Amino acid sequence: MKWKSAKYALLLMAFGLTVNTVDAQTNRQKTARPATKKPAAKKAATQKTQANVADANLGVAKQDTLIVTQKRDPLKMDTIRKSLRNDHAIEKNLVKERTPLAYEHIREDDAIYREKVWREIDIREKVNQPFRYSADEDNGNQRFIAILLNVIKSGEVVAFDASIDDRFTTPMTLDQIGSKLAGGCDTILVPDLDKDPDLSKGILKTDVVCEEFNMDAITKFRIKEEWVFDKESSRMFVRILGIAPIKTYFNKVTGEVIGESPIFYVYYPDMRPSLARYEVYNGKNFGARMSWEELFESRFFGSYIVKSTLDNPHDQYLKQYIKDGVLRLLEGENVKNKIFNYEQDLWEY
Repeated sequence: MKWKSAKYALLLMAFGLTVNTVDAQTNRQKTARPATKKPAAKKAATQKTQANVADANLGVAKQDTLIVTQKRDPLKMDTIRKSLRNDHAIEKNLVKERTPLAYEHIREDDAIYREKVWREIDIREKVNQPFRYSADEDNGNQRFIAILLNVIKSGEVVAFDASIDDRFTTPMTLDQIGSKLAGGCDTILVPDLDKDPDLSKGILKTDVVCEEFNMDAITKFRIKEEWVFDKESSRMFVRILGIAPIKTYFNKVTGEVIGESPIFYVYYPDMRPSLARYEVYNGKNFGARMSWEELFESRFFGSYIVKSTLDNPHDQYLKQYIKDGVLRLLEGENVKNKIFNYEQDLWEY
């Protein structure tokens, strides 16, 4: 009997040890599970998802607040619609195929007399009215300033900065020309009609206002030319070197004239092929129209001298040492007569 009791006691002790061993192994496995860091990986994935959502929201915010501004055309002019049918009773092909004649070559040794002259053409004078002809044709507006700008925009000629010098040394970009012709842009406060449609709250917003270029504001052109006497042919030649539009500046408050200055120079020999394709307005006979290249070569314009290299060692304009306007005109005529008399005095009768 005692032996059986002892046997049962040993079995109970062995079963208890077995249960404790299993519990210990189970606890060790539970304790070792955090080493896999699965919760940390889950947390990292959650943070990554939140970051992606934040980036997406930020991208949406950037897209909502992005302001897309259209690039401003520095030389904006009216768009010319071309005729879909022939707008004339005849086929006009001579203008398209017209090319200027080449200049006669003058050897340096034969040029025994040379003088440079600067002239100004006031297009408000009656003789210069063709410069202001404002009709639109298939090749654009017919104002002379519009012809100049169209040729520059097409890349046929290069514009040179007239504020630096008149020797064609510094090319200008279209933006620089546009800023000088039309002016810059200003930021002003205007009523915000979206948030305050009835203007009762006084809500304002900033707006950018850019000045527009008015082609009628250009009323003068400056011409740089050189007079050369060729002893081989016994002739006095005149060659135009450059043309520059002159802008007049006004006081925005009082409207008084502040001053005027040339904007840019174009090299006339480079522009001759382009000017040959534009016709000059003729109010007397619309069928007998010459090209702009023929007008300049034939000297069919009115002008007055503002500067010359004749008896001018200080390289000054007439207005810098002659203040009276009438006396300046007389001095310009004096310069013209001196050049004319040089050629006449070479002949004997």
